[in-house]
Amino acid sequence: MNIMNFLHRFVFVFLVALIPFTASAQDYSVGEGDILEIRVYENEDLDTTSRVSSEGTIRVPLIGEIRVEEMTVSQVSTLIEKMLADGYLISPQVDVFIKEHRSKQAVILGQIHKPGQYEVRGQVTLLEFISTAGGLTDDAGSTAIIKRTGEGVDQKDKIVINLENLIEKGDASLNINIQGNDSIYISKAETYYVSGEVNKPDSYKYETDVTVIKAVTMAGGFSKIAAKNKVNIIRTVNGEKQIFERVNMDEPVLPGDVIVVPEGLW
Repeated sequence: MNIMNFLHRFVFVFLVALIPFTASAQDYSVGEGDILEIRVYENEDLDTTSRVSSEGTIRVPLIGEIRVEEMTVSQVSTLIEKMLADGYLISPQVDVFIKEHRSKQAVILGQIHKPGQYEVRGQVTLLEFISTAGGLTDDAGSTAIIKRTGEGVDQKDKIVINLENLIEKGDASLNINIQGNDSIYISKAETYYVSGEVNKPDSYKYETDVTVIKAVTMAGGFSKIAAKNKVNIIRTVNGEKQIFERVNMDEPVLPGDVIVVPEGLW
């Protein structure tokens, strides 16, 4: 392969790699504080940079002040082209770019390494936002709760995401886009306890489909003097503690359960 062919292939791959980014940028909804760079083809004197005001407007040469808040970048471009064509230019071509994102922020709290407020630049998914905040802690549970505010949003609504299905099972439909003013809370993992004659008595992070035998295995297995056929579960039911004796090894474990392995009789 000669050098020119190599360069052509390199440029092609580079441009293809940019396609998703460009499409994403054009779908970005502008808002207060964003700085837009506006270029008018073959009319450099009309090129300008404008910050979106608190009223959601920008100023454009010849046109003056126009409202652009919550419009996508491509919609802003189309609007300016239409207004310039109305008595100013013949078939104007306008490109609009986000020079600086300042308008949208979201908060993430709970079991995350770097909780706090972060900018939402363009289209950002839940997993990308979690990564920006340092990732999940070891104590993170299986639920992310997103409270969404803004025009047209029911303030009582919450979006509940099952992180286990999203991360471990790869359900991409749960990897929703984060919006400005979202508040995200990462739950703490529920636990169960294994005590008595096991090698590692302790509390353990609850996961779905945990059975008694799996819980005992997590706790290092039975000790040499364990009464394997006399395992009990202490469980809170309707606010009251109940003891379930001689449970089956395939019995499902619930959050908060205390699994007790007694000593065998000699």
